[in-house]
Amino acid sequence: MKLGTKLTLFNTISKLVIVVLFVLLLPTLIRDINQSYTDNWLRRQKDKVLKIVNAQGIKNYIQNGESYGSYNALLKEEYVSLDVDSLNENIDTIFNENRRVEGDTIQYRILSHNFKAGNQNYLLEIGKSIDTINETTTPLQNIAFEILLGMVLLTILADQVYSTYVLRPLGLIIKTKLIGHKFPNHTPYKKVKTSTNDFEYLDISIHKMIQTIENTFQKEREFISNASHELMTPISILQSKIENMFEQEDIADETKVRLIEMQKILNRLKSITKTLLLISQIENEQFLKEDKISLSELIHEVYEEISIRLQEKEISCEIDIPAEWELNHVNKFLLFNLFFNLVNNAIKYNKEQGEIKITGRAENKSFIVEVADTGIGINADRIPHIFNRFKKFSQSLQQDSFGLGLPIVKSIADFHQIRIEVTSEPGIGTTFKLILPTNS
Repeated sequence: MKLGTKLTLFNTISKLVIVVLFVLLLPTLIRDINQSYTDNWLRRQKDKVLKIVNAQGIKNYIQNGESYGSYNALLKEEYVSLDVDSLNENIDTIFNENRRVEGDTIQYRILSHNFKAGNQNYLLEIGKSIDTINETTTPLQNIAFEILLGMVLLTILADQVYSTYVLRPLGLIIKTKLIGHKFPNHTPYKKVKTSTNDFEYLDISIHKMIQTIENTFQKEREFISNASHELMTPISILQSKIENMFEQEDIADETKVRLIEMQKILNRLKSITKTLLLISQIENEQFLKEDKISLSELIHEVYEEISIRLQEKEISCEIDIPAEWELNHVNKFLLFNLFFNLVNNAIKYNKEQGEIKITGRAENKSFIVEVADTGIGINADRIPHIFNRFKKFSQSLQQDSFGLGLPIVKSIADFHQIRIEVTSEPGIGTTFKLILPTNS
């Protein structure tokens, strides 16, 4: 999962947790808000009543000890009462209490406050129906929930946009500096624009690391190329001297046997040197891709070249490649070597009277070519290492095996942007699947 997706997922989950908690706490919060608002309203009403009483006098409301009361006669939602306070206490409270009004018992939120007018204490009560207070709870909850949901969606969108913006340099670094990076890379270094110091440091560090790898690879290639060139001369000289010794008439039979063994060793050494030189030339892109070939004709040429070995082991070879398939801008010599090495391996590790099938099909704008054999197969844990140079396993200990056939195949495939997939089952056989781009 990508980092940006993980961040978005985390932000979304965290905000959903907040929403759930808010929804659970919302009734309590709204109730507290409503109660606080009602209490403030009651206090404002108290101040208004006291102001009126001070202006007009208490006798306009209470005469001969009779109490004063005023309430909404129809709905009984609010009431105000003034009465003589017989208790000499300082009262200023707000509480819920049931009151009986015209035969109905109604619960009110009541503010009680006593004050002194003249020489007499009076008690003021202002009440508001609890049912009236609760009527606003549900609408307030809905409004609060809608606002919260809208804010969460907006913040998720904002997080997504900002995460994409912040992580864009990281994506560019991965895309341009890591994915598909080939050696040697002749493109100049281009700094990724970013305002994040960590990404800038990462970009510079990767560039320095790639430079170090480039230099190391270049030195290795130069060494292999130079060593291969230098080795060819003494090998050729030794082969010539051995051939000259064979022309001597007085040479002993025992000496001839040893000379033949030496010649075989030199031939193997020459083959290794040529192979290393070929790999070095491929990796240094010293070959041109200017040929246009018929894939079917190329594979039949490989078959004709190697048919003697097929006959020696009585191995049948079936070729089913569409005749109209053509590859453009390729190197015929290298592709011949690629298929030759694959078929050669299929013969080398096949069983007597075994089979080899070379089939082709079109798939997703690509040519799929499969080289399948009925040989000894490869263990699954060894498949990732079969393209390593000089890597030899127990089943490939033949004298003429140097562990370079498949590395050549891989180098040529990479040179032509051909993908290789390998499937194998010990004792059943191995299949090499080549995915060739049609615009080659």
